[in-house]
Amino acid sequence: MGHKVHPTLFRTQVIYTWPSRWYTRLGSKEYRDFVQQDVKIRKFIRKIGKEAGIDQIKIERDHNGDVSLQITVARPGLMIGRGGSGIEDLTKKIEKDVLDGKRKVRISIVELKKPNLSAHVVGQQMANEIEKRMPFRRVMKQTLERIQRDGGALGARVIMGGRLNGAEIARRETLSWGKIPLQNLRADIDYAHSEAYTNFGVIGIKVWVYRGDVFQQKRD
Repeated sequence: MGHKVHPTLFRTQVIYTWPSRWYTRLGSKEYRDFVQQDVKIRKFIRKIGKEAGIDQIKIERDHNGDVSLQITVARPGLMIGRGGSGIEDLTKKIEKDVLDGKRKVRISIVELKKPNLSAHVVGQQMANEIEKRMPFRRVMKQTLERIQRDGGALGARVIMGGRLNGAEIARRETLSWGKIPLQNLRADIDYAHSEAYTNFGVIGIKVWVYRGDVFQQKRD
C-alpha cells in the first residue's frame, strides 16, 4: 500500500516555514484557542476571497495576542476594494465573527506575481470553471497549458474525482506534465486541494506544481 504524505508538511522546516508564527505554552487553553482561531480565520478568508485567487495566509501574533495577517493574492484589487474599503470590512468581520471582538486584526495584501505557479490559485480556478459546467477534460488540459505557458514550472499534475460531467458512477481522472519528484525533500512542490460544488455532487480537485529545487536559501 502506498503512503500518502502532504507534500508541504513533508518539507516543512526543510525548505518551508510554518504559516502561523506565534508562541504560547503547549497544552494551555490559550494554545488551543489560537489554533482554532487560525483555522477559522483561514477558512473565512478563503470563502470571502474566493474570486481573488488566494495563495497564502500567514498569521502572526504579538505578546497581547493581536493578529497580523499577510494575504498573498493573484488579484489584490478585489480584496482591497475601492479606497481600501474591502480591507476595512474584512478586518471588522474577522474581529467580530471569528475573534468575538477579543483581538485586534491588521491585514496586509501582497500581490502574487505568477498565479499559475500557485497550486491554491490553480485549484480554485479549476473549481470555478467546473461549477460553470465546463467539461472537466478541457479544464484539466487548459490548466496544464497555462502552467507551462507561465514559465518557471518543471512539472505539474492535476486529479479530479467525483461524478465527472454528471456521470452516475464516480471516478477519478489524472493528467500530468513534466516530473513531480515527491520523495525529494529539496523539491519545491506546491500542493493544494479544492472542491467544486455542482448539481451532481462535490468534485474533488488536487493540484501539484513542481517549481524546481531549493538548495541554500529557504523558501517561505
